Parts: sequence; structure tokens; C-alpha cells
Amino acid sequence: MAGNVFHCSVQLTREQSRHIIDGAVKQAREANLPPLTIVVLDGGGNLVAAEREDGCAPLRFPVAKGKAYASLGIGVASGVLGERNAERTAFVASVSAASQGHFVAVAGGVPILNEQHCVIGAVGISGASSDEDQQAAIAGIEQAGLRWGLEPS
Repeated sequence: MAGNVFHCSVQLTREQSRHIIDGAVKQAREANLPPLTIVVLDGGGNLVAAEREDGCAPLRFPVAKGKAYASLGIGVASGVLGERNAERTAFVASVSAASQGHFVAVAGGVPILNEQHCVIGAVGISGASSDEDQQAAIAGIEQAGLRWGLEPS
């Protein structure tokens, strides 16, 4: 029989993550977007929830996860990372290597923030255009009643 253990602190629940996914899918269907893959990571980069809509290509999952991980790992939206580092290809390649390929610096990864504007997780989406992926991620976070940000003001 397993002994009792201490529970870990959870700042982003499975239920909240499901609401994020449902909100992103709802927005995507209303906008008539192609099928999406949605990944929600907690503040430690661990998978909380993911969903691949019917018709999504197999590489959409690692791309969505890479967008979320890039956003989480640097603390700004993945599209902001791409824009900031468009001329710094060596930096992007180095961070991608350091993260074992889990770093996709194009729009579609959005940080989830707490009330103090600290990152508690991230959403990554792949399947439509990068800007549409980002909008679906934002819609999902809002649907869950959580905060988001692309970059600090």
C-alpha cells in the first residue's frame, strides 16, 4: 500500500484547462478555422490538457506544445519572441537546442497570468494561421475566466 504524500501546489487546474480548450475550439468553429490542436501547460511546463480536433496533422501537437513552452519559458507570447528575435537566428536556434526542440517562436503561444501578472501556465495552438492560433488561445483563456498577456506594458 502506498503511503500518504504531500500534494503539490496547483495554480492551473485540469478544469480550468478544459475550459480553455473548449473556449478556443468554440472561437475557432465560429471563425470557421481549420482543425486545431490545443495544448495547456502549467507553470512548470507540464502538460495539463491537450486536444487535437479531427483532421489535424500529426505535427500540430509538437508545434502547439512548442509555442506554449516558448511562451512559458521566456515569459512573453511566442509571437512576441519571434518578432523580437527575427534578426537573431542564432539565439532562437540556441534556445531551441537548449529546450530540446520545444521552442517554437511564432504566434500561437500565450502566457496565462495570475492576479499579480505572474505566469502560471501557457496555451499553445497550431492548425490555422499563427495570428488565428493566437486569437483562439486568447479566447480560450478568457472563456476560463483567466488573465493573459502578450508582453508586459
